[in-house]
Amino acid sequence: QVQLVESGGGLVQTGGSLRLSCAASRRTFTAYAMGWFRQAPGKEREVVAAINWRGDNTYYADSVKGRFTISREYAKNTVYLQMNSLKPEDTAVYYCAGRPAPMTEVPTIGYSTWGQGTQVTVSS
Repeated sequence: QVQLVESGGGLVQTGGSLRLSCAASRRTFTAYAMGWFRQAPGKEREVVAAINWRGDNTYYADSVKGRFTISREYAKNTVYLQMNSLKPEDTAVYYCAGRPAPMTEVPTIGYSTWGQGTQVTVSS
């Protein structure tokens, strides 16, 4: 069974930092693009960042550009989301997701494998 398990969420003050981790089974990680999504109460799920399976091409939503960084570490089958300068509007449940994709592509839709989510709360 393919699995993604997120960790690293929590409560932080405005301006603070958190690093989310997503541990994947090897079958998920190989040749999969990976993404981070978030869903705030009463809002639709949105893509935050994504990375191609080779790890050299990324996508960021405009709302997080310059503050968040996505990366992946094959040795640990893990993808990370480093979040700096956090704002109250970043409060949401954050989900890790994966999908097969060509080597250079960074898809923002069509993800087929999802983690259970981790809560991030930014206090003002």
